Amino acid sequence: MNTIAVTIKDKLAIISLNRPKSNSLNREMVVELTDMLSNISADENIGGAIITGKDHFFSAGLDLMELYNYNEQEAKDFWHLFLNFTATITAFKKPLIAAINGHSPAGGCVIALACDARVMAEGKYIIGLNEVPVGIIVPNSIFELYSFWLGKADATRSLLEGKLFQPEEALAIGLVDEVVKPESILTAAERKARKYMAYERNTWSQSKLNIRKDLIAITSSDQSADLEIMLKQWWSPSTRAILKNIIDSLQKKA
Repeated sequence: MNTIAVTIKDKLAIISLNRPKSNSLNREMVVELTDMLSNISADENIGGAIITGKDHFFSAGLDLMELYNYNEQEAKDFWHLFLNFTATITAFKKPLIAAINGHSPAGGCVIALACDARVMAEGKYIIGLNEVPVGIIVPNSIFELYSFWLGKADATRSLLEGKLFQPEEALAIGLVDEVVKPESILTAAERKARKYMAYERNTWSQSKLNIRKDLIAITSSDQSADLEIMLKQWWSPSTRAILKNIIDSLQKKA
């Protein structure tokens, strides 16, 4: 695996996102995460999992520098891949905790939203869905994932404003469940995971799947129509200009 690292600690899998600098999500990382979650789900010797990042990034979201250069077929294939990954992580049957060690906007936030609980590190970090200001139309399945935790009204306001929350703001709105010191992030996430893992496995898993029944149906449904609308905007001159400005800014920082 080139983009993630996995360790097993007493039946708990710790998945560390491990791409250079900001853990941005490219095709390779999405494939590796999807495959790893499927493997963990099927492994009877693993009772739960934690997803975390490194340095000051959980994940900066999708790798716009890579995606920007995709041709039309590559872009379509990637977005199908990402939505399928969202469906996989949403329907993951075992306890899954996000240890949000740093920045987690956009795609990073989507990963965290699909987890059963989110622990975030204190500091000047951000989390939220900021696609609208970037010119990207958010598929309805991802909005439903957002509103699953925030409620329709707060999710609507936050999405349309492209609101990014600092840790304490995220805690207040229900986007994260706990804010801890950075050095305690994995300890706190493990505590939550093991609390869930202590219950009878099938009872807990089936209860989770029952609670998420509608959400799983939405994320697993055929989203071709939504994707067609989103991709039309993706290729529009206005969105391409916004993306180009973002990429130029990132390249200057690099």
